[in-house]
Amino acid sequence: MEVVYNRCCGLDVHKKTVVACIITPEGKEIRTFSTMTDDLISMVDWIKDKGCTHVAMESTGSFWRPIYNLLELEGIQALVVNAKHIKNVPGRKTDVKDAEWIAGLLRHGLLQGSYIPSRDQRELRELIRYRRSLIEERAREINRIQKVLEGANIKLSSVASDVLGKSGRAMIEAMIAGEEDPEILSELAQRRLKNKKADLRRALKGLIGPHQKLVLKTQMRHIDFLTDEIKKLDEEVKKRMLPFEEDLGLLDTIPGVGRRTAEQILAETGTNMDQFPSAAHLCSWAGLSPGNNEIAGKRKSVRTRKGNQKLRSALVEAARAAARTKNTYLSSQYHRLAARRGANRAAVAVAHSILTIVYYMLKQKQRYIELGPAYYEERKRETVIRQSIKKLESLGYKVTVELIA
Repeated sequence: MEVVYNRCCGLDVHKKTVVACIITPEGKEIRTFSTMTDDLISMVDWIKDKGCTHVAMESTGSFWRPIYNLLELEGIQALVVNAKHIKNVPGRKTDVKDAEWIAGLLRHGLLQGSYIPSRDQRELRELIRYRRSLIEERAREINRIQKVLEGANIKLSSVASDVLGKSGRAMIEAMIAGEEDPEILSELAQRRLKNKKADLRRALKGLIGPHQKLVLKTQMRHIDFLTDEIKKLDEEVKKRMLPFEEDLGLLDTIPGVGRRTAEQILAETGTNMDQFPSAAHLCSWAGLSPGNNEIAGKRKSVRTRKGNQKLRSALVEAARAAARTKNTYLSSQYHRLAARRGANRAAVAVAHSILTIVYYMLKQKQRYIELGPAYYEERKRETVIRQSIKKLESLGYKVTVELIA
């Protein structure tokens, strides 16, 4: 096979050790290093001394990151490769042989590196992912509060849609302080919840014990702490997002996509769409495209492939929000597919559409154009008419179609 890189290095990365194999015209050399920073610096210096221009390694957990950081600083081209794409022949599995195998594949140009964003974008992505983790943790803590209230025979969630809204929070804090009279607790209702005082009196009649008050107090304190930390992260993300305000404004025009979702999309994909050959490639990278699985002419399961789970979950969440909008193409698409294929598949399909829209909006710097809820029917007019006639005929009706002038 043709040699593409004369001087290259393959790394088999583990938690405590890294096995490095360098292949040059002078021969092959293999060494093992610790993953402590001093040893990694020595490894990078050795790679530089050998004149290696390219280094490849598997994307093993997060263990590749310290090595990638050092190689990036030295300006050495580093390829982080999907382990599934470079699996060695069974029965030949040792750390040394793995490093040799990776180096050999790299030498002949048979490896394709994963998309690794710039350092600034990686930092932004890390902040936004952590913020999302805190938001999810806060949601879990709110669910725990509801479980404690249920255990105390208090059915607040059956009357108030938001247990930790202004009214619900005041009632819970009063219960923690020792107030147990449903009449007094119901008087803390505000705004529209005032109209449900009779239901509140029944819902707030319970058997709350001292241990439950202690648990509720701890949970409320934890939620307040998480809320403060999320606000701090919001401020930092806002500062780092200042150069991308125009792109955020564009994405915010898509139904179902709010500010936080737009920030997460930009943090995961970046603003330069030239790194993805097409919208289909971007959707595949995000894990929103169906797989290909055909054997002997028979189509097997075509479940979506694995991809960027953080981006996928944010887009599916946006798709469910878009489904609740009125008179939009995305809402119409969701309900049309949900009736036939189910809600989950419909959400993934709409998420695919949203990401495709994002690709072209960022590439062409163009605002979102609403096509309207009837766009699909207008585009597939003949097909819709034929299917509707077929359905009615199957129910025993004779149908005559006339065009209204």
